[in-house]
Amino acid sequence: MLSSSKLLTLVLVVQPGRVLLGMKKRGFGAGKWNGFGGKVQPGETIEEGARRELLEESGLTVDSLEKVGNLTFEFVGEAQLLDVHVFRADHYNGEPTESEEMRPEWFKLHEIPFSQMWADDNLWFPLLLQKKKFVGYFKFQGHDVILGQRLEEVEEL
Repeated sequence: MLSSSKLLTLVLVVQPGRVLLGMKKRGFGAGKWNGFGGKVQPGETIEEGARRELLEESGLTVDSLEKVGNLTFEFVGEAQLLDVHVFRADHYNGEPTESEEMRPEWFKLHEIPFSQMWADDNLWFPLLLQKKKFVGYFKFQGHDVILGQRLEEVEEL
C-alpha cells in the first residue's frame, strides 16, 4: 500500500558543452553519479530546499533555478513514493567543492557516465539538456532495474 510521498529536489548545473555531476559517497544512491539535491525540510519551499542542498553538497550558489521536471519514483516493497522536483541552473557562483556526501566533477555532454547513474537518467537527461520540461514515473526493483515507466514532455509544470 503506497501511503505517502517524500518531497525531494534535484539540481543539474549546466554550462555550454558540460554538466556538473556529483559522485554520491554515502547513503541513498551511494556509488552513483547524480545531480545535487535531497529532502525538502519543513518550512522550506521546494526551491529553497534545492538551493540549500546544492550549497551543502557542492559549495555552489545560484542566482536562478529553472524548474524543468517532476519525476515520481516507486520502489517495490517501499511504502513511500519519491516526488522529485528537477531544476536546471545555467549560471552559478563559487567553485565546485567536495562535501561529505558528494564529490563534484564536470563532464562533457558526450561523456556523461550513464552506466554509473540511475537507470532512468539517460531517458530524461536529453530533455533537460534541450531545456524541455517533462514529467515522468519510474517503478524500480532495487536500485538498478526499471519495471515500468512513463515519461512525457510538457509545455509547463
